[in-house]
Amino acid sequence: MNTPESLPANGLQQRLAPLAPILLAYRGRCALALFVLLAAAGSTLAVPQAFRLLIDTGLTSIEVDTRFLELVALSLLLAVFTAVRFYLMSWLGERVVADIRERVFATVLTQPPEFFETLRVGEVLSRLTADTTLVQTLVGTSVSMALRSTVMLAGGVLMMALTSAWLTGLMVALLALVVLPMWAMGRRVRRMSRSSQDRVADTSAMAGEVLNAMPTVQAFVREGWEAVRYGQAVESAFEAARQRIVLRSNLTALGISLAFGVIVLVLWLGAREVASGDMSNGALAQFVLYAALVAGSMGALSEVWGDLQRAAGATERLSELMRPAPERHAPPRLVTETTPTSVAVGEAIAVEFDAVRFSYPSRPDTVVLDDFSLRLPVGETWALVGASGAGKTTVFQLILGFRTAQQGRVRVAGLDPATCCLAQLRAGIGVVAQEPAIFAASVADNIRYGRLDASDDEIRAAATAAHADRFIDALPQGYATVLGERGLQLSGGQRQRIAIARAVLRDPPLLLLDEATSALDTESEQAVQAALERLLPGRTALVIAHRLSTVQKADRILVLDSGCVVEQGLHAELLRAGGLYARLAAAQFGLAPP
Repeated sequence: MNTPESLPANGLQQRLAPLAPILLAYRGRCALALFVLLAAAGSTLAVPQAFRLLIDTGLTSIEVDTRFLELVALSLLLAVFTAVRFYLMSWLGERVVADIRERVFATVLTQPPEFFETLRVGEVLSRLTADTTLVQTLVGTSVSMALRSTVMLAGGVLMMALTSAWLTGLMVALLALVVLPMWAMGRRVRRMSRSSQDRVADTSAMAGEVLNAMPTVQAFVREGWEAVRYGQAVESAFEAARQRIVLRSNLTALGISLAFGVIVLVLWLGAREVASGDMSNGALAQFVLYAALVAGSMGALSEVWGDLQRAAGATERLSELMRPAPERHAPPRLVTETTPTSVAVGEAIAVEFDAVRFSYPSRPDTVVLDDFSLRLPVGETWALVGASGAGKTTVFQLILGFRTAQQGRVRVAGLDPATCCLAQLRAGIGVVAQEPAIFAASVADNIRYGRLDASDDEIRAAATAAHADRFIDALPQGYATVLGERGLQLSGGQRQRIAIARAVLRDPPLLLLDEATSALDTESEQAVQAALERLLPGRTALVIAHRLSTVQKADRILVLDSGCVVEQGLHAELLRAGGLYARLAAAQFGLAPP
């Protein structure tokens, strides 16, 4: 996220511009709300005129009943218009916030991997809650108050001018001096508001990070230390908020005191005119009421100005998250089909790497893949083995389009992941990650994530194929058991088997298995391996494995070292060759080193 100092000094209008397209989608309600607001303001401005007529007519006049009835009618109109205005503006505030949250979340989901390398989840959650609340206040309350106060200010000044032009001119000239200090302090409020919200986002990010790592925190007995660290972050946020509140309070006090000081001075002059007979009592009462409306409007605008500055900073931060992802990563349409598109139709080679060279942008001098090539035929299972850091996982990232090679060519069923529609490409690929994602949903829903239209029978069949049916049936509610966040109530092997069942249910043309049995004990590994042996024959699959026992029956094994293929062949052939694979096998199986 950008800091306040790094942002260009754009105007307030530009910072709030991202709200315009959302509001335009509800232009009908906005127009109706504006009409009702003007009607309510008009009713309010008519009240002082009615009081003037009442006073100048005389309380003993026969017209007094009519004048009081006019006041009652005005009050009823004002009540109705105000209630309708409140409903419409509150509805708009809630609707705009809901749309912003949807857009921010949808945009974040389409961002490239580089975005998530530096993303702090707590910060995004803060944007979706604290910042959107400020926008809700702006649209639902502050905008309405600002428009109403502006109309009241303009209408009040106009009616005052009709009552006494020279007194009004004097008051307007003096009130103009109030705007300058308010404007200068308002700019500081905006800067401090952004700083305050950034501190709040920091505390959310820290809390999310710690809570997601509670087993580690407790294992190292760092509860007290983390509590102190979080407390310091909260105090920092409080201090930033306190400074903002002090400045905003001063802004409000300055605006109200200056405005009322000007009005009292002008009213003193008006009282002298009444004493000299140049103005009637009713006219002075009318002038006083309009002056009070103008003063109230000035005070409201000074308060709204602070809300506007805070909301501008919040909108600016939200717009950062709503910026579209690079075109390569943003699918041209929402992919809703649940049946994977075959990526292997008409292609003899499912996956092809041709002299690929790749380095991560954060480490440009470190070559992860160097002159890497492979041609995985359709229907075969190949394995990638090698020490950690050899480049195995990077191969998967290039296949899925998470990364783009700097040199060479990558093709998946003839498609280039760097230029094709990634949503269509990924729809035909099933992935079992080394650290599987388990959602806070039922077991059935976690498996159904592989294919959303799957029936209960298909889910059970997939779980059985992954040898997960027994432990699932033993859960309190079976397939309906709701798993906790990240599935922490399950063992690592159970989480892995649910992920395998999810991939089995997806039934994709291409399977990518990244250490699919790494978290399993020997018995579970054998069970899952038996399931994979039934699943993989005739299917195109690329398997990463440290446990060589899981790839012995692969059609071809590629041995990677420092991003290069140093050996390839069948398990028995590589053992006889006495190279790196043979040394890895000897270490794992307790064999004599070659």
